[in-house]
Amino acid sequence: MNKVILMGRLTRDPEVRYSQGEQSTAYARYTLAVDRRFNRNNMNDNQQTADFIGCVTFGRQAEFAEKYLRKGMKIAVAGRIQTGSYTNQSGQRVYTTDVVVDDQEFAESKNAAASANSNADNSGFVPVDRPSPSTAVDGFMNIPDEIDEELPFN
Repeated sequence: MNKVILMGRLTRDPEVRYSQGEQSTAYARYTLAVDRRFNRNNMNDNQQTADFIGCVTFGRQAEFAEKYLRKGMKIAVAGRIQTGSYTNQSGQRVYTTDVVVDDQEFAESKNAAASANSNADNSGFVPVDRPSPSTAVDGFMNIPDEIDEELPFN
């Protein structure tokens, strides 16, 4: 079984491109910084280190990434590991390892993401422009009519 579940922060905005041809397909690449619980060199320190893991996603998931994911956001992804190789311009063989993302979700609230990002390095987190929902009497949010087509599910 080849199954990967990760939670981390985006190191930069996703890079989205579209394949060529009659039916172009979107694909997005991004890197997740995933914290480790300990440092191998000095296990007594409580210092966290991170692994930087390359991720790629296709189709509607890539369009979702383009629209909603931004640098510094904490997300959870599920997918599979895929390895590959290519020959670079110098003629050397380069081996690659990526996570092919099947599912991606927000891992924190928008307010927590904004405050964590502003406390970290003022890296310019820009929230996506969306109509602001109003709160109903029963405590549930009313979704504006014009947002129906933007939801990533039907």
